[in-house]
Amino acid sequence: IFDLEHFHFIAQHEPGHCVFYEECGRNPSIGESLIPPIVPCLDYSQARHIKGDLTLTFQVCPILDRGENNTYTCCSIKQLSSLERSLTLSKAVLIRCPSCAENFAHLHCINTCSPNQSQRVKVTKVMNVTTLGKTKEAVVAYQSFITTTFADAAFQSCKNVRIPATGGFAISTMCGRYGAKLCTPQRWYDFQGDSSNGLAPLDIDFRLIKEGYSEGVPEGVIPYNGRALKCNETTPSGGQVCSCQDCQESCPSVPPLLPPPSPFRLLGIDGFLLISIVLFCLLILVTCADRNSLAAQAFLSLKFQQWGTVMATYPLTVLLLSAVVVAVFSAGLKSIELTTDPVELWSAANSRARQEKDFHDTHFDPFFRTNQLILTAPGRKGHIYDSLLFGQQNFSGLVSKDLIIELLQLQKNIQVRSPESILKDVCFAPLNPSNPSLTDCAVNSLPQYFQNSLDNINAKVNMTELGVTKEVDWRDHLIYCLNSPLSFKDITDLGLSCMADYGAPVFPFLAVGGYKNDDYTNAQAFILTFSLNNYARNNPKFKVAMQWEKEFLKIVQDYQKNPSTNFTFAYMAERSLEDEINRTTAEDIPIFMISYAVIFVYIAVALGEYSSCKRILVDSKFLVGLGGILVVACSVLASMGFYSWIGIPSSLVILQVVPFLVLAVGADNIFIFVLEYQRDVRRPGEKREEQIGRVLGNVAPSMLLCSLSESVCFFLGALSTMPAVKSFALYAALAVLMDFILQMTAFVALLSLDARRQDNNRCELLCCVSVSTQRPNKPNEGFLLPFMRKCYAPVLLHRFTRIIVMLVFIFVFCGSLFLMFNVTVGLDQELAMPKGSYMLNYFQYLYKYFEVGVPVYFVTKKGFKFSSVEGMNAVCSSVGCDQFSLTQKIQYATTYPDRSYLAIPANSWVDDFIDWLNPGSKCCRLYTLGPNAGKFCPANQSAFLCGRKCMATPPNGVLRPSVEQFNRFLPDFLGNRPDLQCPKGCSTLPPTFPSASRFMAYHTPLTNSQEFTAALLMARELAHNITMGMRKVPGTSPDFEVFPYTVTNVFYEQYLTIVPEGLFNISMCLLPTFVVCCLLLGLDLRSGLLNLITIIMIVVDTVGIMTLWGIDYNAVALINLVTAVGISVEFVSHMTRSFALSTKPTHVERAMEATANMGSAVFAGVAMTNLPGILVLAFAKAQLIQIFFFRLNLVITLLGMAHGLIFLPVLLSYFGMHLILHIFFYAADVYDNLSYDDNEMKRETQAATNDSRPSKVIENQKEERIDHF
Repeated sequence: IFDLEHFHFIAQHEPGHCVFYEECGRNPSIGESLIPPIVPCLDYSQARHIKGDLTLTFQVCPILDRGENNTYTCCSIKQLSSLERSLTLSKAVLIRCPSCAENFAHLHCINTCSPNQSQRVKVTKVMNVTTLGKTKEAVVAYQSFITTTFADAAFQSCKNVRIPATGGFAISTMCGRYGAKLCTPQRWYDFQGDSSNGLAPLDIDFRLIKEGYSEGVPEGVIPYNGRALKCNETTPSGGQVCSCQDCQESCPSVPPLLPPPSPFRLLGIDGFLLISIVLFCLLILVTCADRNSLAAQAFLSLKFQQWGTVMATYPLTVLLLSAVVVAVFSAGLKSIELTTDPVELWSAANSRARQEKDFHDTHFDPFFRTNQLILTAPGRKGHIYDSLLFGQQNFSGLVSKDLIIELLQLQKNIQVRSPESILKDVCFAPLNPSNPSLTDCAVNSLPQYFQNSLDNINAKVNMTELGVTKEVDWRDHLIYCLNSPLSFKDITDLGLSCMADYGAPVFPFLAVGGYKNDDYTNAQAFILTFSLNNYARNNPKFKVAMQWEKEFLKIVQDYQKNPSTNFTFAYMAERSLEDEINRTTAEDIPIFMISYAVIFVYIAVALGEYSSCKRILVDSKFLVGLGGILVVACSVLASMGFYSWIGIPSSLVILQVVPFLVLAVGADNIFIFVLEYQRDVRRPGEKREEQIGRVLGNVAPSMLLCSLSESVCFFLGALSTMPAVKSFALYAALAVLMDFILQMTAFVALLSLDARRQDNNRCELLCCVSVSTQRPNKPNEGFLLPFMRKCYAPVLLHRFTRIIVMLVFIFVFCGSLFLMFNVTVGLDQELAMPKGSYMLNYFQYLYKYFEVGVPVYFVTKKGFKFSSVEGMNAVCSSVGCDQFSLTQKIQYATTYPDRSYLAIPANSWVDDFIDWLNPGSKCCRLYTLGPNAGKFCPANQSAFLCGRKCMATPPNGVLRPSVEQFNRFLPDFLGNRPDLQCPKGCSTLPPTFPSASRFMAYHTPLTNSQEFTAALLMARELAHNITMGMRKVPGTSPDFEVFPYTVTNVFYEQYLTIVPEGLFNISMCLLPTFVVCCLLLGLDLRSGLLNLITIIMIVVDTVGIMTLWGIDYNAVALINLVTAVGISVEFVSHMTRSFALSTKPTHVERAMEATANMGSAVFAGVAMTNLPGILVLAFAKAQLIQIFFFRLNLVITLLGMAHGLIFLPVLLSYFGMHLILHIFFYAADVYDNLSYDDNEMKRETQAATNDSRPSKVIENQKEERIDHF
């Protein structure tokens, strides 16, 4: 200290003088360091005149060059060489912006070599250094005085320089604990002058002084106020302006984004609402203003009557042949394929997303498998840590030493506890993929900042900073690493690296979550992620990965059950989604079986006649109901078997929905047929088989109308591009068709056998037992038919009731039309999980704690010349690159994250490659000695062996390799593992390059399907814009393309087109219902149109209620809407046909007759068959079942029942087809299907004789009998 005071006494701060000169040796106050800490000797003397070659001076410090005879410095050639080495590492990340790199070197050149050094610095500490037996005083600390003008300008030129490999800012690695966000000029220079960072050879106390201020400035010292270059300026050495990505001032003026389209509005209100109101008024006006041939019916009725008679005559033969046909079709089930892969299920093989996924997975490895835990510790109290280096820092209760150690123990337990499937065999090891060890596996967690070492976590050391000595420990290291994850050495005396043990950085958003404003130590969640390679399903290692994930889940679940666990956490494995869906399906199978059992019991009970207590066992229809169920089951099995024969895979959706749909259709036809038979009386002399044939002739045309409409509807639905919808439609179409065929054959035969049993008064199930009570020879109306005829129909079709019904249903339709335009499109992935699933908890944690979204790759296809200068400029983002290059456009998009859904810009291997080639770094050198002379020399080799750079410094400062150099050095770049000496290299280009390349960015956090879909759309728009720009580069193929790839795209692409596709599919389903109805009703266009209108109203109302009940529109909903069309046909078409064929004289009477006769059968056969089974589904565990099968099918059934039994009769009473007189008499003759005994005929004739009016005769005849079709 005395010597230093004496030095200051004799040394004057005057121009042309130095305060230190020449190298004295290694700094004794610094232990391990990233570069040798060589310090200068204390030497107050005049600046030296440099003579001879000034190449090194100009190369390292061009600011000092004053010409060969006029250059003076305070540093020797040795010092210049040491300064060059010291600046090399920093320049490696700053060289992208030449003005920044020059400004960075500028001040250090002034401090070290300025001829006016004594006016810029003040020595504050010296130490004795002995070298080669000589002891000298070495400078180990000094103060540097600079103006805030220079410091601010230099800082501004560097603060936006990017690191292409990570997308982060270079300044974040050069500002210590503050990172890029909190970095300031003072903090930036403080880090540069801190010898504990492993780069500075001595301590420099930078004093930033405002211009004109002299307080705190020693006498004679003049703060340096040189001119710092702006980032959009060229450098004196010929360097170009920095790129837009590194310098906002260089960015071209980008036109402001157009505002998002405003909602559709008319007259200042919601346009769709206004249209709905106007439509409502028009329909009301139309309603208030409104006050053919049966040859097809006769032909069909006659043919079905003949067919039914034959089937009833030979029942056993028919059943045998039916069984044989079903068995032949069902034999295909032996080769059935059940699709469980969500990608195969919901994404078409020829869809754009699937093609892009296949291209990416072919050229690159498939996106790795993620196995993850999100751990919290609620209720633990945090603390404030007073750090020596970083000041007071908030630490949450989670970020504590004991929990970090517990997390490390859990991590190691998972890593080593799997003897059958070792992690290293299947893990994702980006830096050593060929032969990875356990430490090469990519495991991202907070303990990785300590290299998973318990010793490093427990390490502590006393450290002195600014005269204050305190203990530094894991907290200081963690604070530093969370803000500077790319550092190989922290700034504490612990000297620990921040890099993970597998050699790559762990970015804070991958290690912690639930923080605000980059306050990482106040995080509320730890994130632990194991990444595995994603093998094809036919690869043997796929089973190994699946086994490891199974063991992973077991370990985690055991850990969760351990009462000593201090964490509350959520977890998932890559296999979890598929596992949970399969588990839920298996658990819900009993629910479906109970649903079918309830339907069966209802059918068996409801079909019975029950005319007498003594004949209950005779008149019940248990076996007929069972036969009807078996017919449905056989039709489903035959459909599944047939498609299995021809190789069309099935799915769980088909197994769950198709039987339900066919059961609804089949039960309706069964009820119509059986009830018609029960209400009929056999004519004198008519055989039972002939009666069955005659009854079938009455009802079969209606059954054909519905079944054919539904079958054609589903076959047209198979035009869908979504595999799940397409396969469902094919399976359902054939199943409905087979159900109709089996009903016309096997069920008719079963009814014939049951009729024979009933005629012989034999009990069901106990066929040997007979009863003496005879069957009454009169129609069995049951309870429902009289109620509908006497009570329901008259009230419904009352003059005032009809007006109210029309008003209510038109209002509901218009309201639903408005709601339909507001339905939410999408399917959130958590809905696929059952209630209580651990995955639901994981999704909640994911959305709550994650700060970034999924990575998105911008993938280039073949046809682009990366090796040309124009090609590199069209991709890169550093100096000399095009302003609208690939990476620049992605950078622009990240400035609008709310619109682009991009949070972090894309990394760029092209930029890294250019920086790697830069002669200003040690990355690319060539051997000059030994057997490898002329070959690539790694950065960790001695400069003595590798004295030649790969490329010379370009005269204009823009480095671009030639095509030959590009192809020569690219393999060396790809094989170079980044380290402290060279932080570039090891890009993951595929072997097929240049046919494929990719650039990775990150989405913003995406929390629902709407955001995922919007992100996909925006990414595609951006990729298209990039494609159009890159095609303009000379030599680019016209079919060259850039596309965005995210692992979720295959699931969410469908929502880009599902609305128009849904409209197309439903329209294709509605068309055959109209055409078939018209044809089978003898070209009755009016009835067909009314039929179509009612079905459309049911579908629109269903979508409207979906909006109110929170049911999203997606592929599963579309399947149900297609099903809704089929079920609506059952509710509507039978009624329409019954009205069209009625012989009543007025619209209202015909509507009453159709409502009573057919409405009762439809209510019993469709509504009451579906409702019990649907209600049982409310107890299913799967949310998909509860929402899209219970809720949606309940809505469909209730709306179908309301429209078919309430609205349609009223609609027909207003607008139904007019009765034509000759049709009336023709129909009365053709459809007089009832016989009465002689007494009944006599009473009818007598009643007719007593009334002389012909119309009254006809009316009495019609009222006396039970009206049929």
